[in-house]
Amino acid sequence: MLLAVAVALLVAQAISVVLLFRAEQRQIENALINELALKLVATPDDRQRRPDRRNRRGQRGIERVLQSPLAQTEMRDGVREEALRNLLIEQDVEIEELVVLSRHNSQDRFMLRRLERNPDLALRRWKPDGEMIIAGLKRPGEEQWLVARAPRGKPGRGALAGIVMQTLILYIVLIGGLAILLRRLTRPLGQLTTRMERFGGTLDGEPPLEPSGPSDARRLITAHNAMEARIAALLDEKNVMLGAIGHDLKTPLAALRVRIESVENETERARMAATIEDITTSLDDILSLARVGRPSDPLERTELSALVASVVEEFEDMGEKVTLGQTSRMALSLRATWLRRALRNLISNALRYGTEARIELARGTARDGREEAVIRIADRGPGIPETEIAAMMEPFARGDTSRNRETGGAGLGLTLARAIAEQHGGTLKLANHIGEDGTIEGLLAEIRLPLS
Repeated sequence: MLLAVAVALLVAQAISVVLLFRAEQRQIENALINELALKLVATPDDRQRRPDRRNRRGQRGIERVLQSPLAQTEMRDGVREEALRNLLIEQDVEIEELVVLSRHNSQDRFMLRRLERNPDLALRRWKPDGEMIIAGLKRPGEEQWLVARAPRGKPGRGALAGIVMQTLILYIVLIGGLAILLRRLTRPLGQLTTRMERFGGTLDGEPPLEPSGPSDARRLITAHNAMEARIAALLDEKNVMLGAIGHDLKTPLAALRVRIESVENETERARMAATIEDITTSLDDILSLARVGRPSDPLERTELSALVASVVEEFEDMGEKVTLGQTSRMALSLRATWLRRALRNLISNALRYGTEARIELARGTARDGREEAVIRIADRGPGIPETEIAAMMEPFARGDTSRNRETGGAGLGLTLARAIAEQHGGTLKLANHIGEDGTIEGLLAEIRLPLS
């Protein structure tokens, strides 16, 4: 809004300058034509008399010649000539011939002689480097031409300086006052926007936003505080309910795990234990996914390359084919426990469907120019059909429709990893790695986290 008002004011002042300049030009032209007419209107008797000092001041730049003052190389000024002719006709001056032209002062011999005799003229109106307008009038029955001269004036800078000063004052008063008013309007809205962007995980224990600004902004903030309180109450109730459900389900599962030890058939006992482990893992994933929106642990400054290396070491210690590629040292504020969970899920998926995984960490640039940390997990598996990549991010979606122990899981790993990335202000993207022969050589999972 400030920019729009500033541009509009600048355009308006520019138009004023143009109009003022044109008006001053017309005023100078009218004064010039009137001066030439005044010098030419004097009667022959008046000119033949010996002029006194006052008349000499009024008749400066006038002479009688036998031929037209227009030289062969000069051109007539038709516009001024027409204006002067109309003015002389209004004064009942008879005209046989009339010419008007412009000439540089240094090229006019008559004026040069006058300047030699009276150098003070150069200090007033007749500048040696200036221009003059010459009007030659020949009346009916006369052989001589009456030639009048008038210096060509230039638009003064006083009016332009006044417009500039006026513009500066308008900018200071109008733009300054508008900036203060807009600041009062937008400050509470900016605070509300920041509050809404942060809401969902880091506002626990913070007081409600104090209503401020105009009445509409105060009403909006009050309504937001009420809505925020209701949402927070619902989320707290959800967390309590999920904790109770998790406790109520894990307790019988633990008792069931103890009871299956009495099963004599080792194969059946192993299957029962695997089933219980799958249920426990799925329950943990569901509870984690439900709580990822409101984590209880704070953000901590963490060296990301060390965190990635520690997760890779966990899999290497278990004998898995996980390799760590190139990494760059970078630190950012994050929740290390949650990010470890996301990396474990992505690496486990890569090992489950691709038999091996390769992890890299590099710096990248987002579309808005901000620096990002880019974590890439690549496998050598069959990939995912392009039409199914988006669906793989949804809960309980799996590339393998079976739920046996080899492929395992309930289809929550990618969903949880995406939620954790978004919790940190980042993104998770999946893409197939295409080989030189056009075939799919594996799947690439990429987590992008903003560094600031």
